[in-house]
Amino acid sequence: MPKRIKPLFEDGIVDEVLSQLMSGKEATVYVVRCGSEIRCAKVYKEANKRSFKKAAEYQEGRRGRNSRRNRAMEKKSSFGRKQQEEAWQNSEVDALYRLSDAGVRVPQPYGCFDGVLLMELITDGDGGVAPRLNDVFLTEEQAIEDHATVMHDVARMLSAGVVHGDLSEFNVLLDEYGPVIIDLPQAVDASGNNNAKAMLERDVNNMTSYYSQFAPQLANSRYAQEIWELYEQAELKADVVLTGQFKESEQEADVDEVLLQIKAAFEEEQARLERIREASLPD
Repeated sequence: MPKRIKPLFEDGIVDEVLSQLMSGKEATVYVVRCGSEIRCAKVYKEANKRSFKKAAEYQEGRRGRNSRRNRAMEKKSSFGRKQQEEAWQNSEVDALYRLSDAGVRVPQPYGCFDGVLLMELITDGDGGVAPRLNDVFLTEEQAIEDHATVMHDVARMLSAGVVHGDLSEFNVLLDEYGPVIIDLPQAVDASGNNNAKAMLERDVNNMTSYYSQFAPQLANSRYAQEIWELYEQAELKADVVLTGQFKESEQEADVDEVLLQIKAAFEEEQARLERIREASLPD
């Protein structure tokens, strides 16, 4: 039994470890039995053993509710590093709950216990472990259908304020009903991370590039630009209808008008400061 799962076994949360499912860059996943249910136990690797690159880009904007913890995380003290690690682990379960509520197809989470995330085991039509997308051959029709499903899930994610940040054919499972998005410890808050737009574009481009192998016409779609524009205009809803089309604005910025507005704002501020100065002078 893995060392990190043993406390869950002792507490009666996990009854048996059946097998190791996979080992990735940030965690090792096991198939476990919890009572009569077969589930996944994702055991996060310690920070010094984790090979996830550019973690700082993903952690931007993540702040806890406790100000003392936030200060410790910023100072990178031993306590702060521990809190940072807990925040990294808890971010996935938080994202899973939020996305499940938003209607995104993700595994059902059952909680995170000392670095071990328990969640639903995604299975295929025969009850076996569902394959990853990169291990499946798709027909053109299925590629088009599944690509549209993933694009709508990406949009639902963003409507819930979340960007996956590392989406590819390696972290999408395929069950009997279609794609299921997994691996979300690096998920970012779209409103709090300056890299959110670039990450969303990369997620969409990764998935489009993969599906285009089976349906080349998908390569011309522009879902990333369409989704982000709807988000910026506060028009992105969970049930939004996407077209995959996007037209760049041809309207040129009126530089002279912008400069005039800046000058007017500056003069107004100067006048306000002058009124304050005059009011503070003795009679």
